[in-house]
Amino acid sequence: MTRGMKRRIVPLPILLSGDVQGGMDTESFSYPIGRFVPEAPSADARRRAVADIGAMPGHLSTAILGLSDAQLDTPYRPDGWTVRQVVHHVADSHMNAFVRLKLALTEDRPRVAAYDEKKFATLSDTRLPVAVSLELLRSLHARWLAIYGTMADGDWQRTFAHPEYPEPLTLDWQVQMYGWHSRHHVAHITALRRREGW
Repeated sequence: MTRGMKRRIVPLPILLSGDVQGGMDTESFSYPIGRFVPEAPSADARRRAVADIGAMPGHLSTAILGLSDAQLDTPYRPDGWTVRQVVHHVADSHMNAFVRLKLALTEDRPRVAAYDEKKFATLSDTRLPVAVSLELLRSLHARWLAIYGTMADGDWQRTFAHPEYPEPLTLDWQVQMYGWHSRHHVAHITALRRREGW
């Protein structure tokens, strides 16, 4: 998809028959706020994405507040990660994004490494208490916002090369992706809580 396209949230259909669980299809479980579709780069789009990134540690903490270990170890969808794995995944993903931001700001079109998020989610650190990743995210996002707050307009057009994308990605694209990502995983947890009545 072209990175200059306008971001839009597509309403997802509710299946009336043959549904997965409680009237929801697999797409709705996987993408409760819709798939990521970037909008045209603009100062307003950046501000909204940076605000979403800044708010994410607090929103994630609120989303898991009061959950027992058994609830944290419940998959958010059939065959999906547990809530605990989701929290640790967000930390893994956002650490990678932060390093890519810094590389793009300090090098000329750096080539970044991909990682296998599914394999990461099976490593032993994902069984740690979620507080470990929540604290990491609070600190990481404070540093992330410090950089965003000093970026000049031209900085947003700096790029990095990612092996899973055919063209270099701009920092304008990346901030929108992680603004969406910040809301996406919080919605996995809040949707599960609504379905389960937690």
